[in-house]
Parts: sequence; structure tokens; C-alpha cells
Amino acid sequence: MKNILLTGSTGFIGSELLEYLSSYNKVFITVRKKYKINSNNKNIIKIYFNSHKNLSYKIKKLKINTVVHCATHYVKNHNFKDIKELSESNILFGNIILENLKIMRVKKFVNFSTVWENYDGKKDNYYNLYSAYKAGFGKIISFYKKENKNIKFLNLVISDTFGVRDKRKKLVNLLKTNYKRNLVTKVVSKNLYINLLNVIDIVNAIKLILKKNYKSDTYILKNQNNFKIYDIIKKIEKYSQKKIKVKWLSNKIIKEKIYKFKTLKGWKPKNSNIKDIIRIITE
Repeated sequence: MKNILLTGSTGFIGSELLEYLSSYNKVFITVRKKYKINSNNKNIIKIYFNSHKNLSYKIKKLKINTVVHCATHYVKNHNFKDIKELSESNILFGNIILENLKIMRVKKFVNFSTVWENYDGKKDNYYNLYSAYKAGFGKIISFYKKENKNIKFLNLVISDTFGVRDKRKKLVNLLKTNYKRNLVTKVVSKNLYINLLNVIDIVNAIKLILKKNYKSDTYILKNQNNFKIYDIIKKIEKYSQKKIKVKWLSNKIIKEKIYKFKTLKGWKPKNSNIKDIIRIITE
């Protein structure tokens, strides 16, 4: 049984990881005092904090094998009022964790990032302010990597995700909700291609990282192929008894390239094929 510090445990990916990790490990989760998490799982230890100073004080006392850093604040198109939370959640919070790695005796630090740091396959081509902050945090990780030679730093770049319990306003979940309610879903283009990854496959990547001794590096977690949303809709119409209502807003080809990073040896997206997507939308 390992001691794992998991941040962002209330988010989509973090909550899925918490369920798996707490089955076999002791998992410490960071929680702001204004939130309350109800769990009877004895393997989940809640670290409540009311300030960044308070957080630092509390985690100094922990002995941790691996940190899995999922905490983030996502805004696709920011306003001025978003800047404070973007910087605190995506930079300051993670920096406090990094500052205490040596004290906690951490052996592995796993960070999640986004393909939008290198939008359309172009290096350092930030899609929005959120992705610029994520890239900035990556630079901070590089500093701590140099300062902590005995710690493995793994940066996982992920594309769009989906899953059974996804409640975010993402396309797959929107199609699922509108399908159940018999509502029309507006899709930006008939020729929209998206790289979609089941959160189960992300959990499987973390399983491997905990077991194997990967080198410090940036690794890409993505599907082997992009999905054309039009093809998904057509397959649903073919196999489902209920029609899915979609309004296509254009015929423009939208197909983003993904920057080529190393792949995680031994990992494959086994739960992210078109049948998995259709099942989640229609069930």
C-alpha cells in the first residue's frame, strides 16, 4: 500500500482516480475548508485547508510516495475576473506542492496538462490563457526537476476526455443529455474531428506509472485516431431505436493536429473506441 497525495479529487479525472487509488492505497486529498466531502472509506484522508500557508504547513507532516496533481481551474474564454483564480489554481497551488516534495519524501510527481499548450500541433502555440498557465506551470516543474534529481517528474498531456459520470459541458456529455431529453444538439460542423479518450484509460495510465519506473519526461495520452462526430451520429441512428437530433452549423473541416510527445510504454487506449462513445451517449 502506497501513500498518495491526490489534488483535484472533486474534478472529473480526479474523482475517477480517487475511486481506484483508494481501493489499494492510502490517499490524502486536499480540500478547501468551504467544501465538505462525505466518505466512509478509511483509505481516504482529507487534508482541509483555509489558506495556502495552512496547506503548506499540513502537507509538510505527510510521508508521500507519489503525488498525482489533477487540481486545475479551467476557463475556455477568460474574463478579467477569472485571472486571480486561474493563477492561484494553476500556478500557486501546484507550486506549494512542489516546494514540499523533498520534505514529504516524494518519489514520483505526476502532473496533468493539455494538448492546448501546443494548439494544432505547433510548439508553444497557446489556445487560451488557461493553456498558457498550464505551460507556465510546466516551466516551474522543470526548475524543481533540476533541484530534485531523485524524484521522477511525469507530465501527462491529455486530449478531450469522456466518461460515464462526466457532468461537464463537453460535446459527448451534451449529446448524451440531449439524446435522453429528445432535444437538438448544435454541432459547430459536419466535419468536426475530435480526439476522445475515456477517463478509464487515464486511470489505467496511472496504474502503470505507480507500478513501473518511467523516466522523467512529458508523455502524451491520446486516442490513436480522431473521431468524426458525424460518423458517431450516423452509427447511433443506425443502431439505436431512438433518433438523435443534431443541427450542423457548417461544413467546415475542423481537425486539430496534436503535438508529438513520447507515448507511455505499455499503455494503449483500450476503452476509447467508437462503441464506448456510443454506449455512453445512448445508455
